[in-house]
This record gives sequence, C-alpha cells and structure tokens, in this order.
Amino acid sequence: GGRRTPWIIGGMAVLATGAILASLATVWMATNTAAGIALAVVAFLLIGGGVGACGTSLLVLLALCVDDRRRAAAATIVWLMMIAGLAMTAGIAGHLLDPFSAQRLVAVTVGVCAVAMVLTLLAFWGIERPFAGAQKQTEDDEAKPGFMEALRQVWSEPLSRRFAVFVFVSMLAYSAQDLILEPFSGAVFGLTPGESTQLSGVHHSGVFLGMVVFALAGSVIAGGRFGSFRAWVIGGCLASAGVLFLLASASSMRTVFPLTAAVFALGLANGAFAVAAIGSMMGLVRKGREQREGTRMGLWGAAQAIAFGLGGFAGTVAVDSVRYLTGSPETAYASVFAAEGVLFILSAYLAARVTSQARASALGLTEEKPASPRAMATEA
Repeated sequence: GGRRTPWIIGGMAVLATGAILASLATVWMATNTAAGIALAVVAFLLIGGGVGACGTSLLVLLALCVDDRRRAAAATIVWLMMIAGLAMTAGIAGHLLDPFSAQRLVAVTVGVCAVAMVLTLLAFWGIERPFAGAQKQTEDDEAKPGFMEALRQVWSEPLSRRFAVFVFVSMLAYSAQDLILEPFSGAVFGLTPGESTQLSGVHHSGVFLGMVVFALAGSVIAGGRFGSFRAWVIGGCLASAGVLFLLASASSMRTVFPLTAAVFALGLANGAFAVAAIGSMMGLVRKGREQREGTRMGLWGAAQAIAFGLGGFAGTVAVDSVRYLTGSPETAYASVFAAEGVLFILSAYLAARVTSQARASALGLTEEKPASPRAMATEA
C-alpha cells in the first residue's frame, strides 16, 4: 500500500493485545494448565507478529524520512530510546508488581499496553504524510528485479554473506539469556517476581549506558576509521562472554555473588557490542552491488530476527531439558550461560574476519567475486 504508519500502529495494537492475553494465560495456568498454555501460544504469536509488523515498518520509515548522512545516528538514537523504554518499563512495572498477585499482574500489563498505544499514536501522527507521495512516485518510476533475484545477488557477495552469519551468531548469543535471566534469579537466588523484573531493568540500564559510552568515545560521533568499530564489536563480544562465564559459576558462591553488579556488567558489554554492530552495519550496507542497500539490510535484519526468535526459544528449552535430565536448576542455567559465552567468543572471531575483509576491500587488496553455490552453502 505504500504507507508504513498503519502497519506501525496496527502492529502495536496486535502486540498490546497479545501481551494482555499472555498475562491472562499466566493466570489461567494456575487453574487449567492446558488451556492456559494454549492461550499463551496464541498470545505470543500475536506478540511476535505485532513486533515484526511494527518494528520492521519503523525501520523502513526511518530510512525513508532520514537523510543518508544522518541515518546511522538516527538508528543509534532509536536503539537507545528502545533500551531506555525497556529499562524504565521493567523498573516501574517490577515495582508495581509487588506484592505480587494475579490481578495485579493483569492490571500492570494493561496499563503498560495502554501507555504504549497512546505514545505510538502521538508519535506517528502525520509524520509520514510529507514523504508518502514522493516515495510512491520513485517506486513507480524504478524498474526493480524480482525479490529472489535481488536476494541471490546480495547473498553472492562474500562480505554481505559473512556479515549476515556474524549477525546471526552474535544475536543468537545476545538473545538466549533474554527469557532465562529473570527465572534464573528466582530459582537460584530466591528473588520475588517483582525483584527479578527490576533485575531485568538493571540489565537494560547497563545496555543503555554501554551504548551511550560508545557513542561518546567511539567513531559514531567522532567520525573515525572503521577499525574503531572492529575494536568495540570484538571487545563487547569478549566482555559479554566473560560475564556469562561468571554467571555460569554464580550458583557455587551464591551467598557472596554480586548478582546485580554482574547483570549490569553484562548489559554494559551487550550495549557496547550492539551499537558498534549497528555502526558497522551502516558502514557496510553500501559495500557491494549498487541499488541493493535495502535488500542487504533486509538480509541482515532477517538474520537478526530469526536469531532472536531462535535464541529465546532455544535458551528456555535448553534450561528445561538440562533441568529435567539432572534435576538441578543450577546446572541447567550454568550450562546455558556457558554456551552463550562460547557463542560470543565465536562472534568475536567472525567479527574479526568480516572487518579484516572490509579493510582489505576498501584498500583494493581483494576483489569481490561471487562465490560458488557450494562455497556459499558451506559458509552458511
């Protein structure tokens, strides 16, 4: 239809509906487990669909409305605002959830969803109108290849393909702890639901601060060389791995373990890595065949989205599976945290390969040749 605003507002409405149904499903599980789980499946499908429709359309609108020179800074600001919203919501909601009850859970969820809908309506009122006509005319005038052909062309570029693999592995590591950090704090350290929700806010606060520190000290503002992105991406991955290995050993020293500080440090490392990866993405999106920037960004976005969904799901399944086999929640969480640490180390290695190739390509030391189907399949 050529307009993004209806998809953004509609996606937020679907997301809010799914969130409210998820809270109701959680309450229902106490009296009817099967029915509650069935409703939860529907609710989380709505949440995923709403996030995809709203978030993806927002990125497209950002690319449409923002000048090329300001696009990287705009993307960083949007990411920072998202993390700030997560931190604020987790902290406030966690405070309001105590003393915990089923009715309070539903009431807090409805309140959060109502605020999100109002903010969405206010933020996007009339913002797309000045750009819609010109964009539609441009799309009508340009002859474009089919989607599969454009995707094949981008996938044949070694740099684009390797960066997609890096994005997938790093986001898999990043997201695997997302759904297990709060239950870990409750099962191993005995935190209440409200306290564990506030701990999630501590993590997001660390992510936010890590991004701000990078924006102030790194090359996003200073306009430095690509190498600074390399250092921050690799350093953020290795620091994240170190904290995750520390969390894996937390149960053995739970009486003295600084859980809040460790979670904040994990957020700090995650934030520095994430915003540096965004900067790298903006720098690499134009490296390759011309007129394929959108497809290239879409490929990387798809890798990120699939990894996020798979990471959250795999992390919870792994915890439940190890806990079932060993009967020990401590062992279950430690195993998953350690596996995430290994994935972050692998991500650091992949980032080093990608940035080395980008440097060589910029200096004219390598020639971008389409890889053979066999080589592409092996690398994927």
